[in-house]
Amino acid sequence: MGFAQGVSALSASAANLDVIGNNIANAGTIGFKSGSVQFADVYAGSQVGLGTKVAGVAQNFTAGSVQSSTRPLDVAITNGDGFFRLASASGEIAYSRNGQFNVDKNGFMVNAAGLNLTGFPVTATGTIAGGSPTALQFPTAAMAPKPTDAIAAQFNLDSRSTAIPAATAFDAKDSKTYSYANAVSVFDSLGNSHELVTFFRNASTPATAATAGPPATAAIPAINSWKVYATADGQALDAKGVIVPSTTPPTAASPLSITVASPTPTTSTTLTFDSNGVLPFDPATGQPYKVTVGLAGLDFGNGSTAMAFDMNLTGTTQFGNDNAVNKLTQTGYASGVLTSYAVGQDGIVTGKYSNEQTKTLGQIVLSSFINPNGLQSKGDNVWAATSDSGQPLTGKPGSGTKLGALTSGALEGSNVDLTSELVNLIIAQRTYQANSQTVKTQDQIMQTLINMR
Repeated sequence: MGFAQGVSALSASAANLDVIGNNIANAGTIGFKSGSVQFADVYAGSQVGLGTKVAGVAQNFTAGSVQSSTRPLDVAITNGDGFFRLASASGEIAYSRNGQFNVDKNGFMVNAAGLNLTGFPVTATGTIAGGSPTALQFPTAAMAPKPTDAIAAQFNLDSRSTAIPAATAFDAKDSKTYSYANAVSVFDSLGNSHELVTFFRNASTPATAATAGPPATAAIPAINSWKVYATADGQALDAKGVIVPSTTPPTAASPLSITVASPTPTTSTTLTFDSNGVLPFDPATGQPYKVTVGLAGLDFGNGSTAMAFDMNLTGTTQFGNDNAVNKLTQTGYASGVLTSYAVGQDGIVTGKYSNEQTKTLGQIVLSSFINPNGLQSKGDNVWAATSDSGQPLTGKPGSGTKLGALTSGALEGSNVDLTSELVNLIIAQRTYQANSQTVKTQDQIMQTLINMR
């Protein structure tokens, strides 16, 4: 009997204890994958073995439990075996399951070690570029303002309201001269907000019966019509939607021109409904014709570009209900700064701005490997590809893909099972103690031989 068996076993047991201890130490490390020692026996041309050796340390790449987080840039990979693809400043590529990311001062999405998360950038038109993944960098400058270039609105104008005589002049400051008003904020080319107020005035006329005369007159049906006026920052608009000079009294405002886009577009100064309280519609499709009010000259004299756009009133009704706005949208916005992020299941990162706008900033990619156990652990929660792992298979995440989907505001915890590791620790300790006894026994035998006379 020699010392080789016991010594090799003590060395292997010590390595096993190191791995178990490392697992326990990283039980709280996000994205950590536990390891286990693989042993091999040692023979050298004899039926009696020379002990054991560590053949390798296998990593367990099963997914850890998903934990909730309050940070939107904490991202977990779920239902897949993908890895985050990271790049160092020198261009070295690493892979990780730890989804704790931040945005640095230059707008790069980085992990705690400063490695850049890679993905597909966004083109000038706002679409995902595709191609070769690069370090994701988000804009640090404010979003430029966008001037309003369209308004879409749908109102219900109360058919029960009293018609206002034509002789009564419109005055935006006198509520008796109009039936309903609604305001919307519009934005100029500098991002300044302006209040555009639309006024609706019931100008309907009742039906009149035919008379026998003399002279005889034909019956005249009721006309359900409304006139539309507007002010911008309190200044009245003329029929073409141009701001009336402030020196002109508001009572000089004119009803706006209304265009109905029927096969032969017509323009009038009234919004006319049929007996069912709806605007003219196309009998072929049953859909209403497009009805617009043109605003051709909103020049606020503040150095911004004069605004010219249409207000689309298609879908406005005249029913016997209260005056109400059913839809009101406009396309402009002020400048804004990036305030928060959101990551979708498909890896698309969306930025939320202080002007209530959102913008696509990029798309995170994931990589998988045919043999993840061939990856080389580099520390800092990352691995490097090797010839044993095979080439990385990189693509877009998403539900149902092999790579897995992303969940924002969540993290994948360590897959260490503390109960199992503590049991393994006891077993490894007993194994170490047992093997130390073989060394002790061999020592006693050698001592006996030395003491023989």
